[in-house]
Formats: sequence, structure tokens, C-alpha cells
Amino acid sequence: MSLILCIETGTDVCSVGIAKDGELISLRESDEGRDHARKVGVFVDELLHETGIAPDDLDAVAVGKGPGSYTGLRIGVSFAKGLCYGLQKPLVAVGSLDALTEVAREDHEAGILSVTDWDRALLCPMVDARRMEVYAQVFDAEGHPQSEVSAEVVDGGSFAAFRTPERPFVIFGNGARKCAGVLEGAVYVDVTPSARGLARLAQRALDEGRTEDIAYFEPFYLKDFVATTSKKKLF
Repeated sequence: MSLILCIETGTDVCSVGIAKDGELISLRESDEGRDHARKVGVFVDELLHETGIAPDDLDAVAVGKGPGSYTGLRIGVSFAKGLCYGLQKPLVAVGSLDALTEVAREDHEAGILSVTDWDRALLCPMVDARRMEVYAQVFDAEGHPQSEVSAEVVDGGSFAAFRTPERPFVIFGNGARKCAGVLEGAVYVDVTPSARGLARLAQRALDEGRTEDIAYFEPFYLKDFVATTSKKKLF
């Protein structure tokens, strides 16, 4: 039996869950603004008390590694690494776009998400990167990658090779809504990033021994963080 604490903080959603043998058993999440630094620890504490699981009972800590919000990723990864150091537990990193695709697949399995010809669909999770840019990757309906992770400035020609009449091109995530009217023929569905998308993927990684070096692991930002100077005059 494996117990894995799952943390996803790469977007506006702060989400923490506990999975047993790849199946989620408890979840806490909030989309009420970027207050991840305060909420992630509270959520972890609540879940451990709710489930009666002691921190030492955990077999691993899994974290969404990005791409996504620079600050959000730093918070989640730093918290996960701190737990792993203190508890002497392995760290498992899961691509945030892989996890978002897993949420969509679980929603379809549960009958929450309905897409015609789902088995032949191409799934494109999109994380908002501001303006008309998104972090994206294309998967098939089984969750196998069909493209590399990329930062895309979306226009009418984006993902043209994947948008064909033969297969539904399904877009979702917090970057997808703004693209729905631009990508002709794309099917937009409402799927939200969640720690539950890490559960099965983290278990698989742990079973295969794919864990991270806690000292050197860093989030997958994809783009460099750019600091800007405030235009507000303070004095």
C-alpha cells in the first residue's frame, strides 16, 4: 500500500490531496486568489487529521512541477521539498499538463465530461501564460503525449496539424477559454487543475522508481521569470 501526498499550486487553484495506491481518498482545494503560501500548509494539516494519517505514514510527496505560475510553482515545490527533507520521504514530480490531462480523463470516466468520439480525441491542456500565450501540450485520449510542452502565442493557425475534421481537438484548463473563439473547430470543456490529477501518475512514477533529487530539483518554468517595475509612485 502506498500513501502519497499530492500538491498542485501552479495556477490560481491551490489543491492538496492524499492518494492511496493511486486513488484519491481526500482532497482540499481553493480557487480564491493567490494565497497558496498560507493555504497549502493548512490543507495538508487538515487532510492528515481528517484521514488519521500520520506524516511518517506517507510513502512519498508528489508535486506538480509546471509549467505554470512562477510564484505558485515555487510555493508548492518548496513546501514539498521541505516535507521530504523533514520526513525523509521521496519526492515525485509530475508535469502539470500531464496532471491536467489526467483530470480530464478521470472526469470523462466518471461521466462528468462528455465529448463525442472521445476515444479518438486529441486533448490539449492549456495553462494561462498571460495575454494570448499559453503553456500547452497535446495528448491522445489515453494520456500519451503527441507533442512537446511549449509556450504558444495562440492565433488562428496554432495547433493546425492537430485540428482536423477526423479527430476532436479538445482544449481545457485556465488558458483555454480565451482560445476557444480563436481556434476554429476546437472543443472547449471546463476542466480545472487539481491535485487529484497527480494521484495515478505519481503512483506509477513511484512504482518505477522515478523520484527526484530533493536538493537539486527545481520547477519546470519553461520561461524565465521577468520582473517588472511598478508604475505606481510610492513617494
